[in-house]
Amino acid sequence: MELFGYCSLWLQSFGDTLSFMFFTFTILFSLFSLLIFVLRLKPWCQCDVCRSYLTFSWLKDFNNLCDWYTHLLAKSPTGTIHLHALGNTVTSNPENVEYILKTRFDNYPKGKPFSVILGDLLGQGIFNVDGNSWKFQRKIASVELGSFNFKMYAFELVTAEIRSRLIPLLSSAANKENNILDLQDVFRRFSFDNICRFSFGLDPECLNLNLPISTFATAFDLASKLSAERALAPSPIVWKIKRLLNIGSEKQLKGAIKLVNELAETMIHQRRQMGFSSKNDLLSRFMASIDDDKYLRDIVVSFLLAGRDTVASGLTSFFWLLSQHPEVESAIRNESDKIMKPNQVLISLEQLPEMHYLNAAVYESMRLFPPVQFDSKFAQEDDILPDGTFVGRGTRVTYHPYAMGRMERIWGPDCSEFKPERWLRNGTFVPQNPFKYPVFQAGHRVCLGKDMALVEMKSAALAVVRKFNIRVSDPNQAPRFAPGLTATVSGGLPVMVQERGD
Repeated sequence: MELFGYCSLWLQSFGDTLSFMFFTFTILFSLFSLLIFVLRLKPWCQCDVCRSYLTFSWLKDFNNLCDWYTHLLAKSPTGTIHLHALGNTVTSNPENVEYILKTRFDNYPKGKPFSVILGDLLGQGIFNVDGNSWKFQRKIASVELGSFNFKMYAFELVTAEIRSRLIPLLSSAANKENNILDLQDVFRRFSFDNICRFSFGLDPECLNLNLPISTFATAFDLASKLSAERALAPSPIVWKIKRLLNIGSEKQLKGAIKLVNELAETMIHQRRQMGFSSKNDLLSRFMASIDDDKYLRDIVVSFLLAGRDTVASGLTSFFWLLSQHPEVESAIRNESDKIMKPNQVLISLEQLPEMHYLNAAVYESMRLFPPVQFDSKFAQEDDILPDGTFVGRGTRVTYHPYAMGRMERIWGPDCSEFKPERWLRNGTFVPQNPFKYPVFQAGHRVCLGKDMALVEMKSAALAVVRKFNIRVSDPNQAPRFAPGLTATVSGGLPVMVQERGD
């Protein structure tokens, strides 16, 4: 017995020693990695741009980081800058954008640094992978999203949400004395209901009149927010250590993703039991080709992320601009009166393409306020961009749609003005070069959900414009954006809602 007790104590002591050695090694290795990372990024760089970024002195003149980038890119003769402190080349040059997204597409993948940041949330979903996995998912998604039946299914979901929830909610707010409403929150609920029904066949009912708190929506928002904040850490080592020790924001992220996973797994299990051949949602469509439930979860969660905040962001900016430009609002109403019947509440899918001015207004809104303000790739090999900028292997290369929409060299001297007419020729909508307007990306990775997102935005915007007057509480206050994957207005968008008498 004494020998057994001695052995047990020895094993326990040995285990404790190993644990201590492992922990010590992890900390030392992390500190070494951090040192290498810091040395590579040259934080001592004393150029004006890096010093301004590192000391946050840009905040003296700009409300948003994207506005500071716009200022720097406008001053650059080539429309390209390099931040040594971040190892990031940023461009607003359309020729560079085409080169990155099309000409040398294979040299500029999403890259491991990006996929690691979102890996816990998105896994192997289409927006977080490169190579064959990306090609496989894109091939299936392009077939499904491009079919007429699927477009009709999505349109019917959107119109049902507008008719039964969005309009009644705004009418309810208009009839109250203190009718201030956060329009951004309304559109986030609207788009989340739609994308959940479209992706999972699940209705979270976020836009009900009592504006309920959805556990799934809250968990998904928190997971998205904390995943995006990983990119703001001074080094990936910081959040990786927190994840290893399960502390702080990484502990919160783990809990939020657990809730998202539980719901996704439940939906997948139920769909397999009930059958999916007669269902039209995206999950059911992918189930016909994929047996791996974890892979299915990653794919569908990726579409949730892409479809939720982008539509809400686009609609929020649209109504902020519309509040400042009543003449655009009137023009949209006049156009709809010519196309729609007098008592018609919602536009039909067949009528929507005839709304050229509405389409121009939506495109113009996203020129100034793209839902995704910038997008980054990572160079696999040394390269030279069309404007002569050298890009070293492993360099982060970012194109900046927000800045591009404000470049005089691209859009002319009136680039800062909201003018839907710039998209019209003899009253007909004329699209621009996608590399000049990469709001939906361009080239090989052009957004597959572009048409569906535009239909959702235009249908909702038109329904609201025809029935309500929406006025921003403080229209002179320029939007301040919260850090994140998409452009979200910090503090929301408080508006006053009035029902139109005519």
